[in-house]
Amino acid sequence: MNKQELVDAVAAATGNTKVAVAGAVDALIGAVTSAVAKGDTVQLVGFGTFATGARAARIGRNPATGAEMQIAAATTVKFTAGKAFKNAVNAA
Repeated sequence: MNKQELVDAVAAATGNTKVAVAGAVDALIGAVTSAVAKGDTVQLVGFGTFATGARAARIGRNPATGAEMQIAAATTVKFTAGKAFKNAVNAA
């Protein structure tokens, strides 16, 4: 399911217009993105938790030349599914 299909499904389920639902979806994505970018955790009970994680610096290999190279440390985004979400997926 892509973003437009999500908008269509929510609009059909709620009876709201697709324009209004698209605005709400964009606002939700923006709010989650900005909160996680600041280092906050976003917890949606029953759905899951968005948080940041840390990936340590490491040594990798260039696949073309085989030469070792340093890969810098990075901040990553983690999503942990909530219990209700896991149960719904496993029941299907």
